[in-house]
Amino acid sequence: MRTHALMQPVAVLGALSLAAVTLTACQGSSAASDEKVVTVYSADGLKGERGDGWYDKVFKDFEKETGIKVEYVEGGSGEMVQRTVREKSNTQADVLVTLPPFIQQADAKGLLTAYAPKGADHVDTADKAPDAKWTSVVNNYFGFIHNKKRLTTPPRTWEDLLDPAYKEKVQYSTPGVAGDGTAVLIKAMHDFGGKEPAMDYLKRLQTNNVGPSASTGKLAPKVDKGELLVANGDVQMNFAQSKDMPNLAIWFPAKGDGKPTTFALPYAAGLLAKAPHSDNGKKLLDFLLSEQAQRDVSAVGGGFAARTDIEAADANATELKGLLEGVEVFEPDWSDIGANLDTYIDAWKTATGS
Repeated sequence: MRTHALMQPVAVLGALSLAAVTLTACQGSSAASDEKVVTVYSADGLKGERGDGWYDKVFKDFEKETGIKVEYVEGGSGEMVQRTVREKSNTQADVLVTLPPFIQQADAKGLLTAYAPKGADHVDTADKAPDAKWTSVVNNYFGFIHNKKRLTTPPRTWEDLLDPAYKEKVQYSTPGVAGDGTAVLIKAMHDFGGKEPAMDYLKRLQTNNVGPSASTGKLAPKVDKGELLVANGDVQMNFAQSKDMPNLAIWFPAKGDGKPTTFALPYAAGLLAKAPHSDNGKKLLDFLLSEQAQRDVSAVGGGFAARTDIEAADANATELKGLLEGVEVFEPDWSDIGANLDTYIDAWKTATGS
């Protein structure tokens, strides 16, 4: 929910492989004037650990079909928005992909321009902006992971994580920096019935919490190895990681005797205002919502198609559907969260001493 404040390595997806690069300001005859390039700033989670993720396949297919090379920069949701803000007077990227509420935040800061990709008419109204400033390309849900090998009795509730057995074995990514870290606050405020009780709980959890993490994606390997027993994440990313990390199990904390809960945390994409390769950005957005790319969301990426007309029937889709059985899905008030995010982050910092 991708995520996540140090920059992760920058990568370029070539026609056949993924190679590390450092992006520099575009000047003169640099990449900004190259008609065969498009730059994507994205929250993590959609690129595979071994080059086998949804982005890896879709970008490779896009490059093969169009001849346009994808330059890819990955980081936390909040981090990607902050970077785009810093570059606003000299925009470097063409497409921004991030989680809510950060995509709404990017829109509020004037970073996005209206463009409705082909296929966007099949995306649910709740999963796209009414003015076409952004559109979900992969649907997803917030969740937690635990080490199923080390825990003979897995956790079920928030309260379970306060047990001394979890001391220095719990970690969640940083709210305000990581989309999934911010999602911890959103779910806690929902489950505990408001900001104050949620912050009271997170203050108590601090006894067992290892500390801040700029990247949600980096927590899964620690859980798989047993360095951590529990961490936050999201269904798409953790499901994909579990193919190579067999000790991961996805779960959704409940409060007390209540039902486990979650909420939709889609990867949303928007065309950046003053994008140096605006036309190429539009072509990529169209491609991300194409029928084949959307079918690959579950089969390759372990996520949920954003298009409602795509009915995936692959093995991953069936397993993903089973993960959500018995889980209550609530809809956050994104308007409130967008307007008061800084207040909630400040409250979390005060409560946890972060």
